[in-house]
Amino acid sequence: MATIKDVAKQAGVSVSTVSYVLNNDPRVSELTRQKVLSVVDALNYRPNATARNLKRRKTETIALFVTGFGGPFFSSVIEGLQEVVESNGYDLIACSTGNDSSSRFLQEKLFDAAVIFGPTIPDELLVQMASSSFPIAVMDRELKADHVHQVLIDNVQGAYNATKHLAGLGYRTIGYLSGGVNSYNNQKRFEGYKSALEDAGLPFQVAYTAQGHFTEQGGYQATRSLIMSGKVPEAIFSANDEMAIGCIQALTEAGYKVPEDVAIVGFDDLRLSSYVRPALTTIKHPMREWGSIVTHTIFQALHDGLAEPKKILLDTELVVRESCGVQLKKTVSQ
Repeated sequence: MATIKDVAKQAGVSVSTVSYVLNNDPRVSELTRQKVLSVVDALNYRPNATARNLKRRKTETIALFVTGFGGPFFSSVIEGLQEVVESNGYDLIACSTGNDSSSRFLQEKLFDAAVIFGPTIPDELLVQMASSSFPIAVMDRELKADHVHQVLIDNVQGAYNATKHLAGLGYRTIGYLSGGVNSYNNQKRFEGYKSALEDAGLPFQVAYTAQGHFTEQGGYQATRSLIMSGKVPEAIFSANDEMAIGCIQALTEAGYKVPEDVAIVGFDDLRLSSYVRPALTTIKHPMREWGSIVTHTIFQALHDGLAEPKKILLDTELVVRESCGVQLKKTVSQ
């Protein structure tokens, strides 16, 4: 395989001149440029991209640090990220935060910017790493620091609207299926849930809560625990759709009817949510667009050197379907 030294020798120029030609440097005459390029073609020389990028201090790669890759939620977010990354001529690499090497990988800065969706990476490390040449965007926390940009979902308002909707339908005991306790999104959704209960004059009862870890199986097991404890509420707000779907399965197996016996509202509006039976009432937010917006923010920071951190809060919307009992109550009232 030909090297840059081989090209320089055959073209009768220095190695630096070959480098100037390959990088379109205007200091090289057109005659020399054409001579070097003809030798490049003749030798089928291909520059070492890794070495070239290290010299430029650019890798043309964006890193995503994420809790996990399973499930339809993360796949939608990653699709939005990937689309924008590719349109800018960059590559996307994803790293799981479920192992100890993720922080070390971030410290090595083998990429141009980072998107964070993993609560195990400490705030202190992000503040230390972020700079004008290495912007960071977070999707899983509020962090005020130079060159750290926040692109978040309005979890509090979404959860508030879901719980308020259930209270408005007349349900007096409203439970909560929780995601991971360390998850920012879960904490904010729990905050919105409790706030809506308070405004509706309903007590928060810990006996009607269970942890499902944001997975369908987790939602199934959490609901089973409520059933076995004899503490099944009239309605349940689930912190995501996957847990809500597992919840419906567990209730159905135990002989409960949804929504006649227990009403369910989820969060995310996964595509599957409109196909389960009963179709799931949920809080919709732009999953794919979320990934796109956070990546656009990263590229704006890379190109413009944004020192002032941006904070973007994405709206949510209540999507009413059959699982919360609206159709049933309308039929009764008629």
